[in-house]
Amino acid sequence: MDLQKQPPVLRASDADRDRTADILRDALAEGRLTAEEHSERIDGVYRAKTTAELEPLISDLPAAHDQAALRGRAPEPAPARPSPGVVPPVADENLVAVLSGSARRGRWRVARRTHAYAIFGSVEIDLSEALFEQRQVVIKAVAIFGSVEIRVPENVSLRGRGTGVLGSFEVDTLDSPDQDAPVVYVDGFAVLGSIEARPKRGKLVRDLHRRMRKHLGH
Repeated sequence: MDLQKQPPVLRASDADRDRTADILRDALAEGRLTAEEHSERIDGVYRAKTTAELEPLISDLPAAHDQAALRGRAPEPAPARPSPGVVPPVADENLVAVLSGSARRGRWRVARRTHAYAIFGSVEIDLSEALFEQRQVVIKAVAIFGSVEIRVPENVSLRGRGTGVLGSFEVDTLDSPDQDAPVVYVDGFAVLGSIEARPKRGKLVRDLHRRMRKHLGH
């Protein structure tokens, strides 16, 4: 007897539910759903335990088909350098550690350009729970007898360009499967020090597109 192979059952994550809720919220704003329909479907979103339970809630909405088309298309790699004029040459934020330590972590808004200086000290920049309100972000790091450590979510793109003189400059190149995900560019110079940028395992940017639309006034 031939048994048809069933597709695997995938548990829904919080990010899966958030994406589905975003599509329903937009459909309500566009008049595709009534308030009652939206309420019923949102209830279903937060009751869903698998991705298969989420799909019928948005299968009749255009955004669901747009997402499916994007998933079927191989994403283009993020550009090696920021787009001209997008990131200012002057820092929006400076982190300085001289014979001391400085850290940025938790829930904070990422500046377009951040400069980090570690001189006989250490700077920690943790973007794993940060709020991205623009797609391209530059971090310029200088470590002199010190260290700069940068951690990013797993679903952003990461690029690096720098030099170590009797020191180390290490950036793990990362490509996000999401074409519109943030790109973090790390430029650095280390003298008898270290600069390191890596993804933080298990950490993902959530509701990025909703925050970016709000920030841009859409």
